[in-house]
Amino acid sequence: MMPHNEEQVTLRTSQSSALPCVVAAARRGWALFPLRTRTKRPARGFTDWERHATDEEDTLIAHWRRYPDHNVAIATGPSGLIVIDLDVPKNGEEPPPEWGQSGVTNGLDVLSALAENHAGGSTDWLATFTVRTRRGGQHLYYASPEGAAYRNTAGKLGWLVDTRATGGYVVGPGSYVTDADGSGTYEVTNPAPVAPLPNWLATLLAPARRRPVTSGQVHQNLATRPGMAAYTTRALRGEIDRVLTAKKGQRNHTLNQAAFAVGTLVGAGMLPQHMAQDQLTHAALHIGLEADEVEATVHSGLQAGIRRPRGVAA
Repeated sequence: MMPHNEEQVTLRTSQSSALPCVVAAARRGWALFPLRTRTKRPARGFTDWERHATDEEDTLIAHWRRYPDHNVAIATGPSGLIVIDLDVPKNGEEPPPEWGQSGVTNGLDVLSALAENHAGGSTDWLATFTVRTRRGGQHLYYASPEGAAYRNTAGKLGWLVDTRATGGYVVGPGSYVTDADGSGTYEVTNPAPVAPLPNWLATLLAPARRRPVTSGQVHQNLATRPGMAAYTTRALRGEIDRVLTAKKGQRNHTLNQAAFAVGTLVGAGMLPQHMAQDQLTHAALHIGLEADEVEATVHSGLQAGIRRPRGVAA
């Protein structure tokens, strides 16, 4: 990871470029990619964002000079990060019974209560790079332990506390998001070095063994997440097109890459495995690959991708 300057990066308004924040993040060694203007969605051509994310300054500068209004995303896995997303309740939202005790009103309160129980009330976990999110929540950035395989979580730690790790991304500082539940900037509030993931959090976030996602679960996931079905369709179509247009001599390698990318969708519960396998197999046979070769490549690529489920933005 490259050294970084400790100065506060320029904060973005709805009219200014995110470029200074992009450069500051890249100099920390973080892998970035663009989001559409004022949204959390990957820019056109970046559906396979984990593969496209980069910390190459010249590439990033060229992009944001051409598209200064694009928001910024940080791919947490390639960046070696685990980001704790501490949200605030939406209008009228009340804490569930298990978090209804006096004083718990948001994600920060929940994590503080966990620290009280598991870290003796220590506040050392707050001493890390921190970003204020658009609705007043916080992103706490931690360095992933060497060799760890942490995934994204939603509510595993408690009410209004999510995490982004391998297979996920967060909206980065310098971004401005407009949404129905609130608009605003993502601003650095503590430019400190990224701290190691505290041991007590590492224990609470220890990955559990994944069970295969059923077609019913996929349907429920897509039904409750507006826009995700369209995103999944575009991503799948893009990978199938990549296989269909692969050059001779690169077809099996391309198929493996596409199967991995599609597998991340399967692992995230966004696509049934049988549909992914059928689509990839049909495309590979269409371009002339042998059936035995196709079966082995699709299986290995999908399984690798399933183990690294694709995440959504925080």
